[in-house]
Amino acid sequence: MPDAPTTRLIHHPYRPPDGFEGAMPGVFKAATVYFPNVAASRTDGWIDKTSYTYGLQGTPTSFVLEERLATLEGARRVLLAPSGRSAVTLVEVVALQAGDTVVLPRSAVDAQGHDAAGHAFAREDLVRWGVGVRGYDPMSVASLAEVVTPATRLVWLVAPDPVTLAFPDLRWLVRTVRERAPGALVALDNTWGAGLAFCAFDLGEGLAVDLTIQDLGPQVSGGQAGLGSVACRDETLYRRLLWGHTRLGLGVGMNEVESVLRALPSLALRHAAQDAAARQIAQWCRAQPAIASVRHPVSPESPGHAHWATLCGSAAGLVTLQFDAGGGPDRLDAFAAALKTFRLGGGWGGPVSQALTFPGSDGRGGWVRLAVGLEAVEDLVNDLARAVVALN
Repeated sequence: MPDAPTTRLIHHPYRPPDGFEGAMPGVFKAATVYFPNVAASRTDGWIDKTSYTYGLQGTPTSFVLEERLATLEGARRVLLAPSGRSAVTLVEVVALQAGDTVVLPRSAVDAQGHDAAGHAFAREDLVRWGVGVRGYDPMSVASLAEVVTPATRLVWLVAPDPVTLAFPDLRWLVRTVRERAPGALVALDNTWGAGLAFCAFDLGEGLAVDLTIQDLGPQVSGGQAGLGSVACRDETLYRRLLWGHTRLGLGVGMNEVESVLRALPSLALRHAAQDAAARQIAQWCRAQPAIASVRHPVSPESPGHAHWATLCGSAAGLVTLQFDAGGGPDRLDAFAAALKTFRLGGGWGGPVSQALTFPGSDGRGGWVRLAVGLEAVEDLVNDLARAVVALN
């Protein structure tokens, strides 16, 4: 007697033919994954991506994205995370235990209450668990050398600073950690470089970081998805991260994975277009007397330009403006409020240009970080010109 139609709807025998291939990978969504036999149900092939056990551990869609991101960054292994911040947290949970020390870069705006580099978890939570937290000025190798000790187990780098765009000497920072704390992991927030501006796993002179994290929201997805990633080359380190990833339950949604996969083919084009536009905008801003300084790693007067020039072939579409302290925060707010094409927001890397203000400190004027989108450069310049008028 045949099964009832309702049963056949659930256990339908039809399978689509093999051989279908389109421009984009297929999107596979699942919680439970069915096994072809009992032996397959006892494997752990999800570790090396040769088979599947549960949707949370990955589907063909997420495996494809991880492999493509590994290619982009010059890594061997990549793990996806729900956000860039969760990627940072994963690394810190795996690398640290009570009695260890993590070393974090200080941003010029951290004193104003901004967690510019996404390390609030270390400062607020790890310290309660017995982990020491030290800070250093990323533009000073001596500053790093003062805080790295044999107890240091993790050192974070960021290039450039997410607000001031000062570009550190990554080679000397890595070399300092290797000399003073050989057992420490060196991790880089590579959201700005994204595997395009430079290769973090080949800094030259035999130097490399151990792992990178990315917030995939800005450049890689073009502002479409808020995923994060962790990349590394060492298989043992990957296994440690993988088991931590599993224990923390860091699954990702396949809709977000699909968005990143759709954005990847145009990444290099978007990066190049925003790089070119940002250079033009930085040049225009340098000619404005109302703007005290213009921070852009490509500009010779920008802090760390020589380090950028040694290591990088391009730059992301960020430009930061600093204003004199005269007039106080009202002047900074007037500039930002006058912007129309630049929308007020903390994102970057997408098609829409954005601006975000940061108050100054120590008697210095405030900052406005411009994230250049894909609009016509002349329209962006006209928008900035109107804002400069508002300053006066």
